[in-house]
Amino acid sequence: MKASRVVSGSLIALALAVPLALMARPDAIAEVPAAPNVDQVAASKLVYGLLSDSRYAYRPRPLDAGMSSEIFDRYFENLDPGKVFFTQQDITRFEALRPKMGAAVRDGDIAPALEIFALFKTRVAERTAQARNLLSQDIFDFSGNDRWEYDRKDAAWAADGAELDTLWRQSVRNDWLRLKLAGKQPDEIRKTLDRRYLNQANTVAAYNDEDAFSSFLNAYTGVIDPHTDYFNPRAARLFNQSMSLSLEGIGAQLQKQDDVVVIREVIAGGPAAMSNRFKPGDRIVGVGQGTNGPMEDVIGWRIDDVVDKIKGPKDTQVRLDVIPAEATLDSEPVRITLTRARVRLEEQAAKAETLTLPATEGGVDKRIGVIKLPAFYQDFEGRRSRNGEYASATRDVARLLEQFKQDKVDGVVLDLRNNGGGSLNEAVELTGLFIDQGPVVQVRESGGRVSVQADRDPGVAWDGPLAVLINRGSASASEIVAGAIQDYGRGLVIGETTFGKGTVQNLVDLDRWPANENKRYGQVKLTIAQFFLPGGSSTQNKGVEPDIHFPVTVDATEFGESTYDNALPWSRIAAVPHTQYGNFGALLPQLEQRHQTRVATDKEFQWWAEDIAEFRAEREKKWVSLNEAERRTERDRQTAKRAQRQEERKALGLELDPLAEDSDDDGLQASERAIAQQTRLEKAAEERPDPLLREASAILADAVRLLNNDRKLSASVLPESTGPGRWAR
Repeated sequence: MKASRVVSGSLIALALAVPLALMARPDAIAEVPAAPNVDQVAASKLVYGLLSDSRYAYRPRPLDAGMSSEIFDRYFENLDPGKVFFTQQDITRFEALRPKMGAAVRDGDIAPALEIFALFKTRVAERTAQARNLLSQDIFDFSGNDRWEYDRKDAAWAADGAELDTLWRQSVRNDWLRLKLAGKQPDEIRKTLDRRYLNQANTVAAYNDEDAFSSFLNAYTGVIDPHTDYFNPRAARLFNQSMSLSLEGIGAQLQKQDDVVVIREVIAGGPAAMSNRFKPGDRIVGVGQGTNGPMEDVIGWRIDDVVDKIKGPKDTQVRLDVIPAEATLDSEPVRITLTRARVRLEEQAAKAETLTLPATEGGVDKRIGVIKLPAFYQDFEGRRSRNGEYASATRDVARLLEQFKQDKVDGVVLDLRNNGGGSLNEAVELTGLFIDQGPVVQVRESGGRVSVQADRDPGVAWDGPLAVLINRGSASASEIVAGAIQDYGRGLVIGETTFGKGTVQNLVDLDRWPANENKRYGQVKLTIAQFFLPGGSSTQNKGVEPDIHFPVTVDATEFGESTYDNALPWSRIAAVPHTQYGNFGALLPQLEQRHQTRVATDKEFQWWAEDIAEFRAEREKKWVSLNEAERRTERDRQTAKRAQRQEERKALGLELDPLAEDSDDDGLQASERAIAQQTRLEKAAEERPDPLLREASAILADAVRLLNNDRKLSASVLPESTGPGRWAR
């Protein structure tokens, strides 16, 4: 079982891509003090003032007895979401603290939370030690009918330690069986799992009072609102870095493997890449500042601490002791000096490709430009500096649209799948690339005042056919864009109903009131408003519903705003005047009919739908069998299915699945695989056939053909059009 993730800010990387490892040497145990420090007391009082004793929050809640009880429950759940460390006996032991949790936040006296956190660390140490001891016991016979019930989110706390013993026993057996099915021998399995459980123990052993403090305050903020969070100073820096898509450092993604920080990927154009001296798998064992600062041995350090040492202001130097990937860990390290620079993180930036859709009904091929936008990013600091050089989703998308215009594509698909949002300003400006001035989103503040954020720039960057592809992972800013495009009738919305996050958050710097020169208290991301589309509907809870539906990948009861017990309800306000470029109602039946006819013979789409149905059925079970014969039969079935599909792809001339031969479960966690292997698998996953993107493009191509070939239909659907191929005036 995995140790729970305590603080989101602990997941740190030089390029925003570090796995869940925060490991330390077994002796690197961070003691949790019995009382908070001065900065924590002040920060807690400031957070309370913002969320329960001010008008900043959209829905402030008084810190009464009911809220104190909720904080108590949520804190335990935050620490142990799988309910595999604490027992009901532990909860009962602290029951007297339940009515005191609110006062702990208000007064900054978080001693009760620190006491609970200390027990959490003890329980993790005990359970992982037990897991390691189980590896030498005779419990690995898999001929019976045992099962491992892995989904404990809604389960009750285990009554006592004996009940947890049973849960852990089955979990360890499942870990063993996975490796056995992958062809590993007992000695190798035992070694792999012993190292895994030790690393999990060391992860939590390295948690300190700042982790405890952040986790407790986030139990409080989570009771206020599902999207309100506290960021300690380190986590705040990471959040701002993720929004700016840039950092100042050496330009390398890092991850932790066992006791060492390893280069995961070298970022093109950064100092590490320009030096030609780094490659994936190289291990960083020492860091020194400048040309002559002392070298520090960083083996066994938390990865966030190592990152802090390596990052720094541009044009400063850092020295690294590096052991090449192919060398043993006791080899003599190579010392490399780099000059830090500002590095653009391209992984989350907008990207483009062009798909060609074969001609139908005697027509011609259609070329559809695709823009994949993973987030609505903006370098706020860079924009404020007015130097013209800053990361912006809108600027990047505008550049890609200009290229599409030059290439004379027939339509554009904006792919917002799994785009969780970002800058509200970017959502407004990006929508403005497709509409010629007008309201994009209405924002209602806590007092009821409604303001309108609008595109005020005349003209459009793309006036041609447009589709927006969404899924359940499309949230917040993505919903603003998709909803506005739908309200304006500017394009088709295709896919799944979105997440349903219709609230606006703002970052508040807690150091602004004392005017601290150094960052001591952190930041709060709090909900300040609710947004509504130009037509007056909120996306809150309901999300944006597509014009053409694809099969549901994840149910609304499992993922989305509607799963939060304290989410705001859906509501509506008055619409604001806006242009109606089109009304696709008359076109949708034809598009739906063609879509259904096409996917009925589209092997890739059918396979995807089958896999989704199978996944959902397995997810409903919430358990896996520990019978080896059953598991092996299922494994063989999946292997044969992938092989058969590859043969069908070859026969049909389809693109092969680059992961088909690597999809069998190897029983390993990502951090346990060789860096080169893990990176290869991740790159291959990005190159897999994407039947949903291709079908969305085909639907848009259908719309183009139908409207271009039927003037009467076009006049009805696109009343504002000034000519063929123009969906906006």
